[in-house]
Amino acid sequence: MVAMNMGRDFHMAEGEGETGYINNSTLQRKALLETGAALEKAVREVYVDLLHPTMTVVDLGCSSGQNTLIFVSKVIEVLGRASSNKQKSGCGLVELQFFLNDLPGNDFNHVFRSLEEFRKSTAAEHEGNTLLIPRFYIAGLPGSYYTRLFPRQSCHLFHSSYCLHWRSQVPAGLGAGGKEYLNEGNIYIDQTTPPGVVELYRQQFQKDMLLFLKSRYEELVLGGQMVLTFLGRKYEDVYNNGYLNHPWGLLARALQSLVKEGLVDKEKLDSFNLPMYTPSVDEVKAVVAQSEVFDINHIKLFETNWDPHGDLEGDEVHNSIRSGLNVSKSLRAVFGPLLASHFGESLLNEMFDKFAYHVAEHLEKEKGKYLLIGVSLKRT
Repeated sequence: MVAMNMGRDFHMAEGEGETGYINNSTLQRKALLETGAALEKAVREVYVDLLHPTMTVVDLGCSSGQNTLIFVSKVIEVLGRASSNKQKSGCGLVELQFFLNDLPGNDFNHVFRSLEEFRKSTAAEHEGNTLLIPRFYIAGLPGSYYTRLFPRQSCHLFHSSYCLHWRSQVPAGLGAGGKEYLNEGNIYIDQTTPPGVVELYRQQFQKDMLLFLKSRYEELVLGGQMVLTFLGRKYEDVYNNGYLNHPWGLLARALQSLVKEGLVDKEKLDSFNLPMYTPSVDEVKAVVAQSEVFDINHIKLFETNWDPHGDLEGDEVHNSIRSGLNVSKSLRAVFGPLLASHFGESLLNEMFDKFAYHVAEHLEKEKGKYLLIGVSLKRT
């Protein structure tokens, strides 16, 4: 079997159809809006300390939908307000350089095709008001954020939303090609996952995050900041006290059904593990402290429904079948290409139909909620 290659195999589902990420990224947009206040605070603080006429801002894991332009728009608006106040004091207007980063498989062209319309809408939105809109420039930058991406001390602000739970690779010893499969029947950490496999995942998280933090430290100016949002977990116990705060175990169950029906080889399932890890808040604090190069300004844990369109409060799901389909579509837009590279494109419809069924079944018992960690960091 061919080993997973994140640069080649991992990207969001392309196109503007029913299964494309562009039309199935509402969850990610909600997370972006949830952390808007932290982003605004970081932009203002970086601006106050700015010694250069250009502020360089980077969105890591930008993907191909509109969310990255929502982020860009927010930074432009905040800097515009701050600049307007400073302009009254006789100071010059700062310019903005944005870099949109993702892995090489990302559909950067869709983002680029959106830029002309974005520029026009930004100008129209602020036409006639007193807000000074800074000049801004946008460029794409393919590459892994687990490597150095920029020259030393050349960036002022890094942002990443819904990305850093993805690892640089499947932990060594779990991928295809091993002599034995250590996480049999699972695709991530589940109740039957051996403690040794959990430790491999934890070590991969620590290794990746230290590399990420030290790379960004080199690239940020003194006092530069990062605003990061990624999937996490509620309990220190990695098995989450049996609490299901992500639906990937239900996706494994869908794959197990395909194995029973003879549509997927058991070895195919046993050799597949998701290259991700959802840390606890304390694990994040520990790895930041271990890096010795960032201070934590703010960190919080917050919830969002599995169903991106399930905005109803409370613990009841009023239409579990519809919600199951919504969850299935949102997850397929993210996981689909990675699953297709391992199991084959032809199985995706059957796989996600079964997944939708299992999600609906689960939602009959309790509402599904993701847990996310939002953290703001400052370079020391």
